[in-house]
Amino acid sequence: MNCRRHGSKPTLALWMLIAVADVAILVAAVGVVTMLLILAGLVAVAGGVVAARPFLHRSVEAGEAVARRRA
Repeated sequence: MNCRRHGSKPTLALWMLIAVADVAILVAAVGVVTMLLILAGLVAVAGGVVAARPFLHRSVEAGEAVARRRA
């Protein structure tokens, strides 16, 4: 009898509102400075992963090029 699709915009908006409220409660419980330090650490790790991806991808391509020349 329910004709609404799963994943509709109101459902997603509700879950995003719940996520924002959870973050606000976490900040209130832990402290603003601690949360800023955690956030800065996560940004630094994500930046390191993004910076390392081209180097890892380039080394894999170079290995494949050598294997193609030998074959």
